Amino acid sequence: MSEYKTLFLNEKDSVAMALSDIPAGAQVTVKAEEREICVKILEPIRFGHKFAVRAIPQGDDIIKYGEVIGAAVVPIDVGEHVHVHNLEGKRGRGDKVV
Repeated sequence: MSEYKTLFLNEKDSVAMALSDIPAGAQVTVKAEEREICVKILEPIRFGHKFAVRAIPQGDDIIKYGEVIGAAVVPIDVGEHVHVHNLEGKRGRGDKVV
């Protein structure tokens, strides 16, 4: 098991969340339900930020906690930081009155 704490709740998720800072090059293991994935972190991941647990092609949905949170605007490699530079939100801001 990894020394770094992460949150990976649903085996369908394409990302996990760091519950501590994780340095580049670290090996982390994430587990959800029956799925266990070993990931080499490609760049530093700060507390509360996401990293890819599988390759995500450009345009594919990004799934966190079993829900679509956005789409990849560029291809994302396993272990890569997932944030506003490579994710476009689909959930909306919630402040728009319809």
